[in-house]
Amino acid sequence: MNHFKIKPARAAVVLFLASVVLFSTSGAPFASPRDKERWDSKYENEVYIFGTEPVRFLRENLALLPKGKVLDIAMGEGRNGVYLAANGFEVEGIDISEVGLNKAHKLAEQNGTKITTRVVDLENTQLPESTYDVVLCTYYMQRDLVPQMKKAVKPGGVVVFETYNADYLKYRQFNPKWVLKDNELLEMFRDFKILRYQAYDDGTEAYSSIIAQRN
Repeated sequence: MNHFKIKPARAAVVLFLASVVLFSTSGAPFASPRDKERWDSKYENEVYIFGTEPVRFLRENLALLPKGKVLDIAMGEGRNGVYLAANGFEVEGIDISEVGLNKAHKLAEQNGTKITTRVVDLENTQLPESTYDVVLCTYYMQRDLVPQMKKAVKPGGVVVFETYNADYLKYRQFNPKWVLKDNELLEMFRDFKILRYQAYDDGTEAYSSIIAQRN
């Protein structure tokens, strides 16, 4: 079975990557070795294929995030984690691709900041509990990891989550299991305090975003 992992991109980039991107769904005990090979291969390029700027939702809501330790899940090339590090956060990034994480370190250096990283198979990992002030996950869908994310933040800490929602199926053809259902993020974090939520659709892509605080 193929599992798919998506990182944020403009429509042209998504079209370019459609045949090679992996999207991780719940229920699989291990990521395929081909996942790592595929992402290492895609990141073996000087160009940052998803850009170097953070997702807009993160940038616009930076003031809501408690300063401290951040876990950037599926960090990839590091644009979101590096942005937070440059704004005074202590950032740890995890991803299956060592090549991507190496690019994240280069991006951090270019921005005059530092991050720490670990190569991790997210489908076979256990996140530490009550450790982080912020847990960040963008464009990586593994539903059975969400409970771990919620436990990984300290009381008063927040989870920032963004990925494609069902409306994106109007613009792309892929399995509905790989996108958020209507209001699914709100349901996932029903036991958290919702600080910000959006369901975005600009006519070319559609995604949902949330910042949810642990009580």
